Amino acid sequence: MNKALALALFAAAAVGCSSDNSRAAREKNPAPCPPVIVLNDAARQIEFDGEQRLEDVAYSAEILSARLQCRYYAEKPIEASLKLDMAFGRGPKGAEKDRKFVYFVAVTRKNMEVIEKVEFAVPVRFDGDKRQAVVEETIKTITIPRANKDIAGTNFEVVVGLSLTPQQAIFNRSGKSLKFPEMTRN
Repeated sequence: MNKALALALFAAAAVGCSSDNSRAAREKNPAPCPPVIVLNDAARQIEFDGEQRLEDVAYSAEILSARLQCRYYAEKPIEASLKLDMAFGRGPKGAEKDRKFVYFVAVTRKNMEVIEKVEFAVPVRFDGDKRQAVVEETIKTITIPRANKDIAGTNFEVVVGLSLTPQQAIFNRSGKSLKFPEMTRN
């Protein structure tokens, strides 16, 4: 077996949500993590200073990816951690080099009501003439309640999005798009 295949098989075997590697614990434990969903309407944010055109962009934000890991411990609630990759931009009308962007994380019952929703602020600094920043955000503990040990994480969802103004939400739903060719991951 070649080294790349062996590493891929090892990585596939290591993926999972159970913290206990014993076979008996995995078989008794309903270990799937809840799906993590980035709301399409709240995945990006564009702040304009003037009209809705590229020349009037002050700031932008986008959630690039979301990854959830979870741990089950007997009868206790599911404990999860979340990593988000986010990109931020300072447009032609963005005067401040320090800016806070706000996003939310919500735990819901699958396709049902919100159990809890929390907002988080991400401070971003655009050093020098730099117009973009990519940040990895980590939420170390998200508690997902469950009635008993037989309730799996798949009965819940973790929903993520940027906190938008009503005007920003309308812009996102309109289907309009502004492309920023200079945005790259560094």
